[in-house]
Amino acid sequence: MLHPQARALLDFIEQRGLPPTHTLNPTEARTFYRERRFFTQPEPAEVALVRDLQAEGPHGAIPLRLYRGLGTALDTALPVLVYFHGGGFVIGDLDTHDVLCRELANAADCAVVAVDYRMAPEHRFPCAVDDCLAATYWVQRNAVYLALDATRLAVGGDSAGGNLAAVVAQLARDAGDLPISFQLLIYPATDQRRSAPSHQTNGQGYLLTKDTIDYFMGHYISDPSHNLDPRASPLLQADLSRLPPALVLTAGYDPLRDEGLMYSQRLSEAGNRATHICFERQIHGFITMGKVLDEANTALSLCASELRRANRAVSR
Repeated sequence: MLHPQARALLDFIEQRGLPPTHTLNPTEARTFYRERRFFTQPEPAEVALVRDLQAEGPHGAIPLRLYRGLGTALDTALPVLVYFHGGGFVIGDLDTHDVLCRELANAADCAVVAVDYRMAPEHRFPCAVDDCLAATYWVQRNAVYLALDATRLAVGGDSAGGNLAAVVAQLARDAGDLPISFQLLIYPATDQRRSAPSHQTNGQGYLLTKDTIDYFMGHYISDPSHNLDPRASPLLQADLSRLPPALVLTAGYDPLRDEGLMYSQRLSEAGNRATHICFERQIHGFITMGKVLDEANTALSLCASELRRANRAVSR
């Protein structure tokens, strides 16, 4: 059963005749996504510090934004979450997820570094992966300068950002020189084949639709063979052992629900500590909508609690 608040939101969108993302060109879609956040997102919380930074990557400069949780000392080496925003690899930026990053920094008593990775279709797969990996390395290598604790470096993201966080964790494991302490995977896209049953049962009527997912992937993936690449579909990675502890959060009325569940199951079967929690009455994207969806705030508190727990485990 869909949560009444989620139902009210979907009814409002339909009554207002708001255009589906797949009917807009990428520039229009980005503007619309950026502007509509004011209706569903809470006011930005005060934090101890917000600082814009820039990392270098293989495709050029990568804008970053550093947040330090309210009440934390500026000279204390904080645990850090490197965060990759959602938006189907096509839309989203530092501003669309500013509120969420502030809330996570405050609730988890940590720092958050948000990554403004390159967007498709201007920059197709694997440019986003390259940027996110380079940004994570940059945070690790500049941790002392930024008053961060590189031994407690987590990666996280929602939707496309959850995909990128899972991929960065896999690539970091394989490289052997970028220790990741935790993965926060919020309704992650893990299989670009898009064949899980929830793509059919939840493919229409719940904000993120099959048409919009196809639109996003049509811009991001230039060759169908890339769908089988673990850097696009982390679920297809043959070896999922020796990965960081993970929280995988899904939503019951999300087309991506089943592939998030399957990824968490494979993580557990490979010997990792992985927790899967499904907010059964919610829709894709709900965690940023705390102004209109109460369960968004519950989900955020849960994510922060797991981050704190992971950070305590590393520091013991």
